[in-house]
Amino acid sequence: MKVAILTMFSGLSTTYSLVNVVADQLEMLLQAGVDVKVLVSESCPDEERFGVFLDPRIVWEKVTNTRDGVPIQWHDYSGAAGTVHETFFQEANLIAQDFVRLLEDVDVCILHDILYQGWHLVHNIAIRKAQAQLPHVRFLAFTHSLPANRPRTMEYPFSARFTGMPRTTFVYPTYSGLSALARQYDVPEGNCAVVYNTLPLLQSMSPDVQRVAAQMDLMSADILAVYPARLTTGKRFEKVAALAGAIKSKSELTTKVVFCDFPSADIPSQTYKAMIRMEGKRFGLEDGDMLFTSDLGYPDGFPRAGVFELFQLSNLFLCPSYSESFGLTVLEAGSRGNFLVLNEAVPALKELGNSLGAYFMRWDARNFGYDTQENYVPSERDYYLEHGGIIVNLMREDRSLNAKSIIRRKYNPQWICKNQLMPLLER
Repeated sequence: MKVAILTMFSGLSTTYSLVNVVADQLEMLLQAGVDVKVLVSESCPDEERFGVFLDPRIVWEKVTNTRDGVPIQWHDYSGAAGTVHETFFQEANLIAQDFVRLLEDVDVCILHDILYQGWHLVHNIAIRKAQAQLPHVRFLAFTHSLPANRPRTMEYPFSARFTGMPRTTFVYPTYSGLSALARQYDVPEGNCAVVYNTLPLLQSMSPDVQRVAAQMDLMSADILAVYPARLTTGKRFEKVAALAGAIKSKSELTTKVVFCDFPSADIPSQTYKAMIRMEGKRFGLEDGDMLFTSDLGYPDGFPRAGVFELFQLSNLFLCPSYSESFGLTVLEAGSRGNFLVLNEAVPALKELGNSLGAYFMRWDARNFGYDTQENYVPSERDYYLEHGGIIVNLMREDRSLNAKSIIRRKYNPQWICKNQLMPLLER
């Protein structure tokens, strides 16, 4: 498959929101292995390319914007009737010839506001003329603003802004706008579809976090827990894995755990990591559900800034630690909007948790002057399953936390590409 994105950009300033939308779309298409070309105005400066726009896999094509050596001036024809400037149709014919030349080798052409914006009326007419010579090309016409009210009377060529186009699916970023979109172009709602705008959270994060994401799918997990700590048995890593496994078993939700670990003299790292993995699998996790950042080339600890970024993505923080003097990671996780599950038997965690509205469970702990030991009836597994179900329900009932989780899972480029964009391209 080969896809063209037709934007007619005359510049690539990020203050123009559509530039960012196209950049996200290019990321999606390239990651999906789609051959892509971008069509911009011939006046668009090459030196303004940045980020994904510099990717060598993208073919850049310049669409003519001159007639007889004179720059074509775009006029904003937003009305339904009137008079176009004298050279309008000559310019449309020139641009149409360029469209035919540049689109003859593609399967799908994505139009961004070309049919919607009044100042693109000349390109609107041109692409309709070119389409007659491109019978093999399908079109996706994206509209990025509130659909226009369809006028009762209109005249050509102004009517092109309110007229459907063959072999074209009309696309809007929300379902609420589909009826209005269909009315604007006088097409059935079945000819309309939704592709969300993306929030590229991961792409805005550090290379360290992106390195983690390359090894584990952080974005689609229903439950994502991050646990930064020294790899010592006192931090109870195995209890984190066990409870996460019980949550997965109880809820059947996709559950992932990232351990931002660094070595301890208490126990050999590889020995303890094997124990943690074994405990996680015993309670319901799979090997791919657990990741140790020390295995990714961070033997002395994951960068603290990267831990903060991971907390921005995660929604659950489990802290069954045996002993804490303060529990700074609790504040770090809570400040990034994570549901907190703390060891009630540790005084520092109890104090912090009470002030932060944390959920408490009981694990063995060191208190002031004595140690505590927990006995679970009928079993530790039952205890974890019971509380795992409660935790998931409380997380669902927390509107802010639920919103954070949905945004990460559903408005990321991977989800949108797989569930919305690619199905339209592959029709």
